[in-house]
Amino acid sequence: MSEEMKKQIDEVLGSFSDPETGRNVVQTEQVKSVSIDGTNVKVELGLTSHSAPIWDDTKQDLQQLLTAALPSGANINVEVTEHERAAVPLGELGLHVKSVVAVGSGKGGVGKSTIASSMALALKNSGCKVGLMDADVYGPSVPHLLGLEGRPEVENKRIQPIMKNGMPVMSMGFLVPPDEAIVWRGPMLHGAITQFLRDTDWGPLDYLIIDMPPGTGDIALTLSQLLPLTGAVVVCTPQDVALLDAVKAIAMFRKVNIPILGMVENMSGFVCECGKSYDIFGKGGAKDRAEQVNVPFLGDVPINLSVRESGDSGRMEAVFDDPHVGPSLARIAYQLSKNLATQNSAAPSLPSLPVL
Repeated sequence: MSEEMKKQIDEVLGSFSDPETGRNVVQTEQVKSVSIDGTNVKVELGLTSHSAPIWDDTKQDLQQLLTAALPSGANINVEVTEHERAAVPLGELGLHVKSVVAVGSGKGGVGKSTIASSMALALKNSGCKVGLMDADVYGPSVPHLLGLEGRPEVENKRIQPIMKNGMPVMSMGFLVPPDEAIVWRGPMLHGAITQFLRDTDWGPLDYLIIDMPPGTGDIALTLSQLLPLTGAVVVCTPQDVALLDAVKAIAMFRKVNIPILGMVENMSGFVCECGKSYDIFGKGGAKDRAEQVNVPFLGDVPINLSVRESGDSGRMEAVFDDPHVGPSLARIAYQLSKNLATQNSAAPSLPSLPVL
């Protein structure tokens, strides 16, 4: 019986995809061990930190497939351990990052930087290795949101990013006094963004989240020329005037061949202390528009006093303690990771080189 069970297990594992690469876990050497003791079956599966937000989903999927394939009564236990896989250099800049995600919006005032910072923190909280780059050169707000200050040092001709609890962060806000305006034309912007990407010592990352300037300026074009972006997330609020500009942002990203990973609806309803919800700007507009323009909807985030207080005090990480906002932000990071896994499964990529 054990030989037959081993054959059935091998068939399941041989067709089961790694969420990061889309290749089967046998090819990528992620099946660490398989043991059969009577009707007890134990499979140890290695998964990378890039897919950490969906480890539980992946474990459950494999458990269900094994349950369906094996004889009734088999006791199946799937354990997940971390599988180390280094990122190969991305593009000509030599970034060791697996996924680069730009967070943009068609207009200012929709909470784009708040969502970008929160998304980076949510991915990090899930176990991913994350960096955050503030490309909003004219209005860099990421340092304030995260409570960071100081001027980056240069070691061995590499800019050392400012760290937020182990997460590297780079912003023009670290280099220019807060009361000084930046008056630059396109070539200078291009040079600054290139330097942030090429010369910053980001280290090995699963995700680099880039907070874009609002609107449809030329930084998106610069990024599309510098490196292969995994895709963009577009942030908007529910009302029609914001959605019109969000659609323009989607058109801009598509024009420069940057895939759209999804839309996020920010300021989606206000939850009163009494428990009632008020749709101040409307609700569901971004989800409806996402369906119309054929892009995924990642989730919505309500208006909440804790978001404003956390951002103003430079403690964005505290927003995850809010019972309404925290789960919403965690779901957005989860859905982003899940959508990427679905894409990878449809178009498998070669795995990166293992850590030696």
